[in-house]
Amino acid sequence: MKKLLYSSVFVLFTSFSFVSAQKITDSESVDVNGLSVTFNILNKEAITVSGKEFDRYKVSAKLVNNSQKSFNVRLNSAPQVVPGNTLVELNCTNATGAKLTSKKIELKLKPQNVNVTYWAYSKDGKYQSFVIPIVAGYYLDSGDSVNDDAIFIVPKGETPNVNVRSLQ
Repeated sequence: MKKLLYSSVFVLFTSFSFVSAQKITDSESVDVNGLSVTFNILNKEAITVSGKEFDRYKVSAKLVNNSQKSFNVRLNSAPQVVPGNTLVELNCTNATGAKLTSKKIELKLKPQNVNVTYWAYSKDGKYQSFVIPIVAGYYLDSGDSVNDDAIFIVPKGETPNVNVRSLQ
């Protein structure tokens, strides 16, 4: 009975997450909760994988924070897995994922790096200071942008069918 209840709740939440998805096409911008998402096809070529014909697309996605709020995630200890680091996800529903290619693009917050100085002995036995950059958190200020590229392989004659959804 518990498994049925948990399965029902999972299906319900999953269906709501797909309902909020918006379709996006090449060179189009979509507003998602004050975040402007632009999707572009950079390159297309025909390939053959295991004797079957496919189209290989190199794509790019860009997110611009047009809202009046900044996004900040502070890390309080290390190591730590950061949930909520992804703001927007672009899913290609007809991508095959063949040849280690992508099926989605995740647009994430920018890392906030801090230089930390520590003292240690060098290989020569000399006590000296070293500087190492660490990630102290993640952010995206108003007006900032992030972008990412991916490669989608789709069946021959089809273009990438891409949906955008917010994960915030």
